[in-house]
Amino acid sequence: MHVEQYNDFGNVIVKKTFLRVIDILTFTSGGKMGNIFEKYLKKTSLFTEQRQALYPGYLPEHLPHREREIDKIAEILSTALEGEKPSNIIIFGKTGTGKTAAVQYVGRELKNANQVYGKSKVKFIYINCETVDTPYSVLQNVGNIFIEKWEDKIPFTGWPIDKIFTTTKSYIDNWNGVVIIVLDEIDKLVAKSGDDILYKIMHMNDILKNSKVSIIGISNELRFTDLLDARVKSRLTEEKMIFAPYDALQLRDILEERAKIAIKNGAVGEDVIQLCAAIAAQEHGDARRAIDLLRISVEIAEREGSDKVMEHHVRQAKNKIELDCVAEAIRTLPLHSKIVLLGLTLAEESGRENLTSGELYNIYRNLATKISHTPLTSRRVSDLITEMDTLGLITANLKSFGRYGRTKVIELAVPWMEAKRILLEDEFLVELKNAKITNQKKLFF
Repeated sequence: MHVEQYNDFGNVIVKKTFLRVIDILTFTSGGKMGNIFEKYLKKTSLFTEQRQALYPGYLPEHLPHREREIDKIAEILSTALEGEKPSNIIIFGKTGTGKTAAVQYVGRELKNANQVYGKSKVKFIYINCETVDTPYSVLQNVGNIFIEKWEDKIPFTGWPIDKIFTTTKSYIDNWNGVVIIVLDEIDKLVAKSGDDILYKIMHMNDILKNSKVSIIGISNELRFTDLLDARVKSRLTEEKMIFAPYDALQLRDILEERAKIAIKNGAVGEDVIQLCAAIAAQEHGDARRAIDLLRISVEIAEREGSDKVMEHHVRQAKNKIELDCVAEAIRTLPLHSKIVLLGLTLAEESGRENLTSGELYNIYRNLATKISHTPLTSRRVSDLITEMDTLGLITANLKSFGRYGRTKVIELAVPWMEAKRILLEDEFLVELKNAKITNQKKLFF
């Protein structure tokens, strides 16, 4: 394509750049304009328009196998419709057992019931403490729900905590109703900021004149209440509930209901749903994992151009999920843990699958020195190895060498090529991309 030349005000640069972009987006056949996404959009989707039913944030109209728990929560909160303060509730259960969904379901029903039967105003507030994890942010989120004028809103930072508490309390009391605050992942809040904020919220009832406040705490940690002060623990755990993991049959029912909503008829057979349920049941009965597994299986089948999801698509999805979990675990490791792990990947790359703790420490020390970081002590590195063993990234087993004593034998528990690729994404480790281990156990770069 001809490019005209200009020599004033930089037009020549703009002109050339613009025309090159046009060239890139132009198909060579006939010079027709096209788009790189066009071939994917033309594929027939296996999903319905309600694909969101297979995502974690979706709240269905019915929660199978949680009717008893839902009814118990509703019984406790029903006093709010009478204008009375419900008991505080703490809910325990492993990830994917329906805790959050059940509480949000009851919250939705409570709002609807309040419009028909309510003798008092009821406000249901949900806060995820994985992101809202400080006393300031909790009170700011709660307070701003009751503050209508933008200029009066509590700012993200800058106020003393006592001022935020007083302001929030004042607006809640003026509102004149029952407030239910759900603190999901409450253990994260306590671990980071202590339990003082819980005491403040519960103590608010002692000084409110017109309104009442209750807390629902949700936690994956069954023993997190051990961290609480006795006065907080006794008031927070007025009602305790435990959500048991789902079994394979229950997960199958959940998947069948979601599949009817999100997947086209005939695209998923009973065998696929049963396999997804069985895999998730083996891994602690996690409904979230089962739903993700089904969704990703459908996505893989769709990309392959298949008109039906098969069992091998489920196995591919399982491998993909596991690799994604491994990648996230590796990316969030501290730098020195990454260096240790990189040493293991280099050893396996060179053909050595088992290293003693002493051999791995020598490799680690050389790698750390190469990137100008002071190596940790062997005792500290041993702690890092134990932590990565717990995460499932490596295996570390004690082995006896007779009169030479015992030592840890360490090997990777994940594919070395994938682990190395992820580790070298770290800007501090990039210069180690050419590091190798020779048969003499020496490093060269």
